[in-house]
Amino acid sequence: MITLTTTAELAAFCAEAAKFDYVTVDTEFLRERTYYSKLCLIQLAMPGTDDSTAVLVDPLTDGMSLEPLYELFRDTSVVKVFHAARQDLEIFYVDAQVFPEPLFDTQVAAMVCGFGEQVGYETLVRRIAKKQLDKTSRFTDWSRRPLTDAQKTYALADVTHLRDIYEFLARKLEETGRGRWVNEELTVLTTAETYVIPPFEAWRRVKTRTNSAKFLAIVRELAAFRETYAQERNVPRNRVFKDDALVELASNKPKNTEELGRARLLLREARRGDIAEGILKAIAAGIACPADQMPQPDRSRDKLQVNPALADLLRVLLKAKTESVGVAAKLIASASDLDGIAAGLRDAPALKGWRKEVFGDDALRLCEGKIALAANKSDVEIVALD
Repeated sequence: MITLTTTAELAAFCAEAAKFDYVTVDTEFLRERTYYSKLCLIQLAMPGTDDSTAVLVDPLTDGMSLEPLYELFRDTSVVKVFHAARQDLEIFYVDAQVFPEPLFDTQVAAMVCGFGEQVGYETLVRRIAKKQLDKTSRFTDWSRRPLTDAQKTYALADVTHLRDIYEFLARKLEETGRGRWVNEELTVLTTAETYVIPPFEAWRRVKTRTNSAKFLAIVRELAAFRETYAQERNVPRNRVFKDDALVELASNKPKNTEELGRARLLLREARRGDIAEGILKAIAAGIACPADQMPQPDRSRDKLQVNPALADLLRVLLKAKTESVGVAAKLIASASDLDGIAAGLRDAPALKGWRKEVFGDDALRLCEGKIALAANKSDVEIVALD
């Protein structure tokens, strides 16, 4: 097992990898104690049948620059293959504002090839590569050195088996013509907005039971303070204060440190110092927010008149369609999406892109009374009415 510890070694490997059609990539990182992931290890493999064309890269080595890898990421002649790439891509984007191009995510490809929703790497290794993964090093602290041989073997398996999985899925996509489906799904993964959370938008991630604009104005200020504080100090947002404490603070609106000290859900460290000061300022700013600048909750679904019979028919249609193409129903539309379509909404993901071709077009025709559904033994058939 080769571990690269210098920029020159990494550059030599990437130069060799650039001669091939694809390279497989994975990372190991820690995020429990930081806001941004701490990159601890990178695994890379060129096409091959054994470990000889695979390496580990130690980014924690003094003087190691990842620029040779980023140059490979920018090389559009080489496909960069990941499994469940989102967290890996966030690391590289935060570090260098670079996205691998072109990108192939085997989890996404497996979903559109009929392997189910969010299928795991271990499942694909077993079903496609016909191998078993050794899971004993799954909970490793990847920041500790030296790594054991068992840990290195575990990490390397994340890119060596990935070669077989990629080649199988690439052939499958070629046979079915679903490569465009995968590319549509990957668009969000290579968009900067996916990984950048503007503090003033962080409130949208907080679940509340109250949609009062005045209440949400305080939630917005508290969430913005927490996000800014966490980003600047690189600490997890929950180490500042958790969502339930945020909602409690927005409800009780303490005006001073004495009242803040009575907060039941607030961590002890947050009752004093910079955090306490920031909380009180955020609450005051939320209370003082002008009415025309308060957050406006999404009330588009509040008065929807859902036709329950039509929603049930859409569920039957979805089941029939997804079974015929071998794709998980949840990948096409959620129950909420179907209710929205039955109520007349037309902005659901199921009515756009490849989902529209698979399900959305017929869903709209069903809503418009242009088709009917008929049972034929164990199958459901679409009957044209126009």
